[in-house]
Amino acid sequence: MMVCMLRVLQSGSVFAARLRKQDWARKLAGLSFRYYSTKTAPQIPGMEYQDAICTLNTLQTNAGALEQVRRERSHPQLQLQAMRGFLERAGLTVEELNHLNIIHVTGTKGKGSTCAFTEQILRSYGFRTGFYSSPHLVQVRERIRINGQPIGKELFTKYFWQVYGRLDETKDAHGGTMPAYFRFLTILAFHVFLQEKVDLAVIEVGIGGAYDCTNIISQPWACGISSLGIDHTQILGDTIEKIAWQKGGIFKPGVPAFTTKQPEHAMTVLKERAKDIGCPLWVCPDLEDYQGDCGPLRLGLAGLHQHSNASLALQLTHVWLQKRCLPDKSFPSTTAENTGSLQAKSFKPSPIMVKGLADTEWPGRNQTLRHGAVTYFLDGAHTMRSMQACVQWFRETAAQHERNATGSVARVLLFNATGERDSAAMLKLLVPCQFDFVVFCPNITEAIASCNADQQNFNVSVENMLTRCLDNERSWYLHHSRRDNTVSQLLIQDTLPMVPEKTADTLVFPCILSALQWITQGRDPVLGDPANRVFTVKPSITAKAAPLCDAAEIHILITGSLHLVGGALKHLDPASSK
Repeated sequence: MMVCMLRVLQSGSVFAARLRKQDWARKLAGLSFRYYSTKTAPQIPGMEYQDAICTLNTLQTNAGALEQVRRERSHPQLQLQAMRGFLERAGLTVEELNHLNIIHVTGTKGKGSTCAFTEQILRSYGFRTGFYSSPHLVQVRERIRINGQPIGKELFTKYFWQVYGRLDETKDAHGGTMPAYFRFLTILAFHVFLQEKVDLAVIEVGIGGAYDCTNIISQPWACGISSLGIDHTQILGDTIEKIAWQKGGIFKPGVPAFTTKQPEHAMTVLKERAKDIGCPLWVCPDLEDYQGDCGPLRLGLAGLHQHSNASLALQLTHVWLQKRCLPDKSFPSTTAENTGSLQAKSFKPSPIMVKGLADTEWPGRNQTLRHGAVTYFLDGAHTMRSMQACVQWFRETAAQHERNATGSVARVLLFNATGERDSAAMLKLLVPCQFDFVVFCPNITEAIASCNADQQNFNVSVENMLTRCLDNERSWYLHHSRRDNTVSQLLIQDTLPMVPEKTADTLVFPCILSALQWITQGRDPVLGDPANRVFTVKPSITAKAAPLCDAAEIHILITGSLHLVGGALKHLDPASSK
């Protein structure tokens, strides 16, 4: 039983060896690494759950295999055929999924928030809800929720081994194949929801729609598409039209679908997809068009971009309730002449809907945490459009906090981006936020793997992650050097020089914990004693922190990756790891 756990624990010493071999310590914020042996690692309570997570992690696709999968995407329809086979091997059928009364949601930005609004509203009506989302922030269990709460460790472990056992027993008869990480979790979610007898399941698409493994669903009760943009181009295509085609793949004949307002070319594709499939497509009104008894609707999630997500959730819940409670007067009409797209009507939200919108929580998205003199602004923005929204939210929210501060405020950016995303372009959007420090680190929660298998990622090597951080640091310098050159060229002799933008010191740390400990300088009691650092900081780097020590408050924006935000929350919200 210890073999799996030891593999996870040993990754800490492997990490240390790699740092020594590559001499990363000289480059990473002047840190020197202290080696810790894992041979005397203590026994960890709840090993059965950890064993399940370690076994789950063996289904992750390594970087080489992932590239092979991308090359084989010329026949993506085979993916759904494979998903059906895995589903049946797990003892489930596509027809059984129809009993889950599913709301299926895709989009580039806001699909998770839309699902959170939708689930909260229907739970507020008293229905027993299932909610499947991705990625998780701290623990895998967050992806599979019953009545808004991640399923417990015991329940996760029980259902995990049921599904894994059935697949493992049948793999020899199927060429030794096992489903990849996300496919397995999707099957597990369906199994959990059926076993727990939920009244409905809100299912968030993983990537795309048409060939995403969640699209094994054949008869959802409603479909939704949140805001579309450019992301996952190697998988979905490099134009908004190609991406819209993929997203519209979740449409089903006769099943009402709703979309937020989209770019013109994307909307054209969605209309064509709806017409070809025979799906009634409705465009959501603005949130301000809904008439409430107490003025404008209040949302539990911050940011103006949440307005379109809330409107989409209202339409999805409304049509679901109509079908559930008034099946003979279903809304909207699903007759053939309504294929294409129509403008959905606003309505007066019920008090339960109003309360559901206000009560919605979705960690890691426009989230603010205050720990004494340190305030954290967390947003997992990882596309250009979501980063634009993040910058707008941060500038407004941070300004409010600064007005209430008792003295000077130091602003710090903690950033990372992964995969194919254009981190340089996202960083350019962040430059006007006027940071005093910009800190980069990989999505590694701490240098020593403290049995936190939930956040193990074998899809990318440690070296690649650290190299990406150094590349991001160079991108930040380039943005500022361009600004400085522009200013110098505009100076006119005998006139007052233009005041340049604030330039920020940059540092690269090898893990999230070391970055947070340096930024907060012992001023956040939740992070523990900074003297217990795994990394020893050189005096020259310690001296740089004087502005952080002198400031009355420290404001930290953590963005660029949901995995980065999740790793930060593991340390900032200890209850999330229990």
